Amino acid sequence: MTATVPAPAARRGSGKRAPDKFSGRTFNKKALIPWLFLAPGLLLALVFKFWPMAKGIWLSFFDVRPFLGDRWIGLDNYTRVLTDHRFQDAIGHTLILGIGQSLGAILLGFVLALLLEGQARSLKILRTAVFLPAVTATAVVGELWRLMYYPTSDGLLNSGLHLLGLGPVQFLDNPDIALYSTMAMSIWIWAPYNMVILLAGLAGVDRSLYEAAAMDGVSLWQRLRYITLPAIRPALTIVLTLATIRGLRVFTEVYVLTGGGPAGSTDVWITRAYTLGFTRNDIGGASAASVVLLCVTLLLTVMVNYLRKRGEAR
Repeated sequence: MTATVPAPAARRGSGKRAPDKFSGRTFNKKALIPWLFLAPGLLLALVFKFWPMAKGIWLSFFDVRPFLGDRWIGLDNYTRVLTDHRFQDAIGHTLILGIGQSLGAILLGFVLALLLEGQARSLKILRTAVFLPAVTATAVVGELWRLMYYPTSDGLLNSGLHLLGLGPVQFLDNPDIALYSTMAMSIWIWAPYNMVILLAGLAGVDRSLYEAAAMDGVSLWQRLRYITLPAIRPALTIVLTLATIRGLRVFTEVYVLTGGGPAGSTDVWITRAYTLGFTRNDIGGASAASVVLLCVTLLLTVMVNYLRKRGEAR
């Protein structure tokens, strides 16, 4: 009679484990935990950001009439906004202010990053002091700059000009220079923000490259061009993308300093949409203007990212 030999037990340490019928359930619970922490923030974003955005897109196709009922007018709001000469002037002001403040803040932020790079304690204190404008409320900064721009000889800037024998300058009341005065304040606010991002990029530069360049007698400009700038290209891309979006959406600086004046010389796209919606009660037209700005911002963001990927592929 043949004896039945039992199958050998599984060898310990073979690395194989019997499937657990509860492992899938445990995995699902673990995957659900991060979403539970994100749920409050996602709910707030849905209620206060994405739902109003969708509602604004919806209202841009209507003639909004409170208590009388909204009337569908299709693309008439968009046509009216794009053909309005005040909005056309605002486009020019937005481009001038956005490009000027973006390039100025990036250049000044880069210079500050080069000057304040290092691990010395004094540099840390200076970086903190320089970064203060970026974390201060823009409305507060605007009021401070209004005092600096005070149009009489008692103003801070005009007092300095008086020492040079120059008369008081109407920084905010002169239509020819009001936009550039606003640009100067925007550069002062956003340059420290760019500085922090560029400092993070400079921290990753290989110091041995600088030492080798110094031994070869390479000039400072050549070191910046062939070592520093290629190394911080990712940081520059981030700064450029954020500056592009910020330049198109500039509002608080203009609203606090000039309110779009004098004579509409500093009226930008958002201040014009704000006036249309909250002063003239044209909610449909203001919604259409906001949707146009959203589309332009998305388009420029995609273009910047495309150029970045194309540059990295070379």
